[in-house]
Amino acid sequence: MPGLLIKDLPARLHRRLRARAAAMHRSLGREALVILEEALDARAGPRGLAEIDALRQRGSRPLTDALLEAARKESRR
Repeated sequence: MPGLLIKDLPARLHRRLRARAAAMHRSLGREALVILEEALDARAGPRGLAEIDALRQRGSRPLTDALLEAARKESRR
């Protein structure tokens, strides 16, 4: 099986990866593979409108026009 070596991994990123791996009860290498698989999964692309609407409806904070407009203004800064 091919391997991957990551050189010069920033200490902060290593700490975050190690903490995430521990929280998920995985090894560092396994957690890195899970993250890569999720990132490269075809479904990891932009969400469809139906999926966004379903998330909006069951969220703890409803997505309103005012909230969207505030987000648009924030992103333009």
